[in-house]
Amino acid sequence: MENKLQELTDKLYREGLSKGKEEGEALLAKAEEKAAEIIEAARVKAGEIIKQAEKDAADYRTKVEGDVKMASMQSLQATRSTIENLMVDGLVGKQTSSSLSSPDFVKEIILAVARKFNAEESVDLDLVLPESLKNELESFISGELAKTLGKEVSASFSKKVSGGFTIGPKDGSYFISLTDESFRNLIGEYIRPATRKILFGE
Repeated sequence: MENKLQELTDKLYREGLSKGKEEGEALLAKAEEKAAEIIEAARVKAGEIIKQAEKDAADYRTKVEGDVKMASMQSLQATRSTIENLMVDGLVGKQTSSSLSSPDFVKEIILAVARKFNAEESVDLDLVLPESLKNELESFISGELAKTLGKEVSASFSKKVSGGFTIGPKDGSYFISLTDESFRNLIGEYIRPATRKILFGE
């Protein structure tokens, strides 16, 4: 009886051990399978992250290269414009300012323009002249110019006008600017193409 009990105990033990071992091996296999899935998913995710990082880096590089190219082109254009402006101002700036600050020269231009106004339309004229020429031009406006045109001409003197003048109908409907700045701009437009060709071969 004892032997049978021992045999039964041994049998139960072996069966339990065998079953436990099988279950353990099944759990281990399942764990290994799950670990392999996790590793594969991590590898795929890492690949996606690397791919996205490479794309982002390429996009950023393209953007930076574009920005640098645009900035260099703008810088080059600004430098060329500065050089061109210096050349044009050097060629016409001093001479224009000097001429349009000369009372005799300004008188001649005022007479020529005022006569043109008088010939085409009978209007009272309004002049704005440089403050610096007030002493030289005030008597000319009220005397010789008014006499030549046969009408009164109103004139004001402004510190905002450094040379030349503006002229127009007294009603203010329009005016013509013949200041040193407008002359420089006008003359500059004619010599800019030649200046560009000399400087930049355009």
